[in-house]
Amino acid sequence: MDTQTHSEDRLDAVALITGAASGIGAALAQRLSPRATGGLILVDHNERGLARVADHLPEPPERVSTLAFDVTDPRRWAQAGDFIMDQYGRLDWAAANAGVAHASSIPDLSYEEWRRVMSVNLDGVFLTLKTVMPIMRLSAQGGAIVVTASAAGVKAEPNIAAYGASKAGVLQLMRVAAREGAPDGIRVNAVAPGGVETPMWREQPFFQDLLRETGSERAAFDRLAAGATPLGRYASADEVARLMEHLLCDSAPVTGATLVVDGGYTL
Repeated sequence: MDTQTHSEDRLDAVALITGAASGIGAALAQRLSPRATGGLILVDHNERGLARVADHLPEPPERVSTLAFDVTDPRRWAQAGDFIMDQYGRLDWAAANAGVAHASSIPDLSYEEWRRVMSVNLDGVFLTLKTVMPIMRLSAQGGAIVVTASAAGVKAEPNIAAYGASKAGVLQLMRVAAREGAPDGIRVNAVAPGGVETPMWREQPFFQDLLRETGSERAAFDRLAAGATPLGRYASADEVARLMEHLLCDSAPVTGATLVVDGGYTL
């Protein structure tokens, strides 16, 4: 049996990460920093958060760029594409990770909120792919992309209409991108986390109630995970980032795949 490990570490590899100012994106920046020797491009609307992540990278490459803009803005993406070509001339790895959480029943969900969630979570991934795939194609060296979906795009639950629909759309978009990218050696995969211990939870009113009830964030996450997952725990941002790093850098034959990281929630 062939036990050889395939690796896509490349000389002077350049990586891009959206949603890089916190959570999974920041954890992935930490992991890719020593491997993206040609440069690391961090994208988020949170300019201060980007600067903080960039300032604390382990073994940072010589070139780290922070681009603060809304991933739903096609004009800014066109500018970002020009910037990447002008400053780096290539792109090897990309993570379309930016996203927002939302909870509401369908009758209580306003169209404005529906569009906001779909715009960030689905349109943002589309614009990322639309920008990075042609750059990877031009280099004629292939590339790898990972998108952040969610277990909510696989399993139906009440009160996740906008979020679940956006993430289900991300999964199908990923599969189409994988088919389109394959002739050029561009692999496209997804991670679909369940509960992940990230700052995104703090935006949810029910989590604030749970914080007050349990007395700490650690206890609140433990309470949630115990009732939601067979394994009884959520993933950390770094655990998800480690799997994303694997899909980007170490899994040459894999494309169009979804890696569900949910502690058994979708079983």
